[in-house]
Amino acid sequence: MTTIVWFRQDLRLADNPALDAAVKRGEPILPLYLWSPEDDGDWPPGAASRWWLHHSLKALDEALRERGSQLVLAAGRATKVLPTLAEQSGATAVYWNRRYEPAAIECSAAVKKAFASSGIQTASFNSTLLIEPWDVLNLSGKPYRVYTPYMRRMVHDLAPLPELRAPAKLKAPPRWPPSASLASLDLMPRIKWYTGMADRWTPGEDGAHARLKRFLPKLAKYKQERDQPAIDATSGLSPHLHFGEIGPRQIWHALGAKGRNSTFLQELIWREFAYHLLYHFPETTTKPLHAEFAAFPWKRSAKHLKAWQRGQTRVPMVDAGMRELWATGVMHNRVRMIVGSFLVKNLLQPWQEGARWFWDTLVDADLAANTLNWQWVAGSGADAAPYFRIFNPVTQGERFDAEGEYVRQWVPEIAGFANHAIHGPWQKSKRNPQPAAAPIVDLGDSREAALEAYADMRRRAKQ
Repeated sequence: MTTIVWFRQDLRLADNPALDAAVKRGEPILPLYLWSPEDDGDWPPGAASRWWLHHSLKALDEALRERGSQLVLAAGRATKVLPTLAEQSGATAVYWNRRYEPAAIECSAAVKKAFASSGIQTASFNSTLLIEPWDVLNLSGKPYRVYTPYMRRMVHDLAPLPELRAPAKLKAPPRWPPSASLASLDLMPRIKWYTGMADRWTPGEDGAHARLKRFLPKLAKYKQERDQPAIDATSGLSPHLHFGEIGPRQIWHALGAKGRNSTFLQELIWREFAYHLLYHFPETTTKPLHAEFAAFPWKRSAKHLKAWQRGQTRVPMVDAGMRELWATGVMHNRVRMIVGSFLVKNLLQPWQEGARWFWDTLVDADLAANTLNWQWVAGSGADAAPYFRIFNPVTQGERFDAEGEYVRQWVPEIAGFANHAIHGPWQKSKRNPQPAAAPIVDLGDSREAALEAYADMRRRAKQ
């Protein structure tokens, strides 16, 4: 008599509702991770995410072994593998924590259907969000499409349950089914471009809590410093949250009363808003929420897209951000807005191209957040920035990287330029008599082209 706990994006032992419910059943527990990119539809984990997953699974297995258990690994579709493992282990129940991506919802429903007539109990739980997407609706009973009223409702209703403690010991099942090796899942990139990620990150539950502990003292200055990429002011918790190595409820409790009135909590609620939108508008992963943007006259260019991806646009803040992403698997949030605006508005490349690149290269690639943020910068999504709001990467750099520290770190070929010229080194002046090469597009001309493209879209929408 065994309970299978099917780990998904909840790779932790503390505050894990599915694991806690399984422990309370009193039966032996079989911890399982199923590598099943086929069940992720159009969005299987990208290369950076797979690197993180490899190390997170290793950390989870080590934590389980300390408690007299171990992580069983398997590969294949959930509807085929789970019934087989249930039979091999004599399971009487299968528990898991919910995911909210469209393909994951379909997968969960199919698993429940597969077990419906088996006599094996199935149950799913919430470990990912403070409040379920269907529990936060406006006065008309419809989903929110604007962040501020959603945030106010969330703050008003928010009363998370106490954290659940990690079990000290776990009962081992009477018989273990065969387990795949971690290496056999082939998660690690074949080309060793991940050394920068390995230097920066510690995947796993312990790494998540260590990062939270380092961040909490910075909370007092977070609002003032969070937009400056040269300062280590942000939490760095996003990949840990994505993989469920720490839960938002744990963070909420750690913030304390003062932290719950902070800008940081509002950003945690922005994450909740992203899941709210993904659940209610699942088509937005590839289609604009505002239908008129389907007719936007993008100017597709493989050359421009490649230059952006490689950090070779000759716009310092853009190139610095894209190189930081490639080297570390992450990019500062303010810089994400700058590089996103440059791609969709100065280069007129579809936001979907940016979303796909981020999906493959970010260690915190999260379908809900990735979709919301790219649609926001493109002007096509919920609570989006107006299309005519086009970030000027020069003035953004001068404002948020005034000393040029961030740019000099990632774009060393222009490190010798003075602070007054570092963000626009192609601009010739008496103080900058030997300018650098100009960007791949003129910032002023491309801004006007973007505004004309937007006007053209609006004209088409009215026809």
